[in-house]
Amino acid sequence: MSAPRGILVLEDGLVLDGRPVAATGTAIGEMVFTTGMSGYQEAVTDPSYAGQLLCFAAPMIGNYGVGDGAWESDRVWPRAVVMARAGNAPGTGGPVGWCDWLREHGVVALDDLDTRRLVRRLRDNGSMRGGVSTELGAEELLAQVREAPQMDGQDLSVAAAGPRRTLGTDGPRVVAIDCGMKNSIASGLLRAGCRLEVVPAGVSAAEVLALSPDGLFISNGPGDPAATTQVTGTIRELMGQLPVFGICLGHQLLAHALGMRTEKLPFGHRGANHPVRRVEDDVVEVTVQNHGYAVVADGARDGVEVTRVSLFDHSVEGLAVPDLNALSVQYHPEASPGPHDARYMFTRFVESLA
Repeated sequence: MSAPRGILVLEDGLVLDGRPVAATGTAIGEMVFTTGMSGYQEAVTDPSYAGQLLCFAAPMIGNYGVGDGAWESDRVWPRAVVMARAGNAPGTGGPVGWCDWLREHGVVALDDLDTRRLVRRLRDNGSMRGGVSTELGAEELLAQVREAPQMDGQDLSVAAAGPRRTLGTDGPRVVAIDCGMKNSIASGLLRAGCRLEVVPAGVSAAEVLALSPDGLFISNGPGDPAATTQVTGTIRELMGQLPVFGICLGHQLLAHALGMRTEKLPFGHRGANHPVRRVEDDVVEVTVQNHGYAVVADGARDGVEVTRVSLFDHSVEGLAVPDLNALSVQYHPEASPGPHDARYMFTRFVESLA
């Protein structure tokens, strides 16, 4: 008797089969891929993957276990995970096997899947809706995929935000608007010497000011930045009153607050080896990225500076508005894991609050 198989379908009709290695069931969402070779636990606990199905492009995932030290939030966010080969043994990353851990958290996952073909399809045709199932046939799953909503137009920030919380006791007070903030971002800010009042997306400018902050931070998170209008409005009201620093989605929302726009990238930037050029001195930083939208530089108002540019596709990777004491970067200075080229950004922001 042959082992049971699962399937993956894309909305364009591609069907791939794989071996179920975690929970059983059906998951539908936006199909995306990451080129990161490590950090699989950090990746799937990053709220920026809300509403998505995640393909790991690396040939083997899960080969060093799972543990308590690599959580980026309190849950797993991708609706499904697909891999070429999945490990399931404890190791230096923790005492639990990767597949057992995914099963425990109810995540549908397949390995023995042609991830090379899948990634090439997404690179050629762009990110698209997909489905992963251990129970449905291809035709039924494809019909459900084609009825699912697109990522465009979805504000997922409130659903991805954690609870209100206070972190740290010393230094300038920073209010962090949590749109799906990674734990390691909070740790990076704390190490830089501030204390944090973390408030969930949906907070008003008046509520922020009532906390008597010295600065404002806007976090990463999932969804379409053009649809995340409530957070954008809060930033617009606070710019000029407080120093502002945004990362990833926070970078995109700052751009919208400045009257700029964003556009969907063909297949996004997700991985730990993305080169970014600093415009000020032509230094190249190797960065960690996880985003599907990018800021468009056309139409920027006077005083807005593009400070960083992707060397992969020349998209906008950083903004600064000196007269408003606002700055942002598209990539993740905290890495977690990955290169630490950009960790200084946290210190630069906190020192500007003194």
